[in-house]
Amino acid sequence: MAKDYSIALLLDFYAELLTEKQREFLEYYYNEDLSLAEIAGNEGISRQGVRDAIKRAEKQLVEMEGCLGLARRFGDMKLALEDIIACANEVHEQNKRCGLSREINEAAARISATAQRLINA
Repeated sequence: MAKDYSIALLLDFYAELLTEKQREFLEYYYNEDLSLAEIAGNEGISRQGVRDAIKRAEKQLVEMEGCLGLARRFGDMKLALEDIIACANEVHEQNKRCGLSREINEAAARISATAQRLINA
């Protein structure tokens, strides 16, 4: 079974909406990089049982993302914030070339810092 690491991202957003076992199996498989056989051995079930549980949980995560779109919106916001930082840096550079207003530099620095805080939050 090839790992689709976009599932790991969806797990970050929707893990609490899964059952405890589904969450555990996905955590083992994606975050701890355990094989199906290792999970099966640890849990005392068949490898096929683990695979089926993971596939069902993956399907649920994809359906949740389709309805709620939190991961997509997060990605869109991150890209927009990176663009805001780039624009603030351009304003700062243009200001250095054309007149050096301290207020403009301070505003550009605040915009950039605020956007960076939001990215890292």
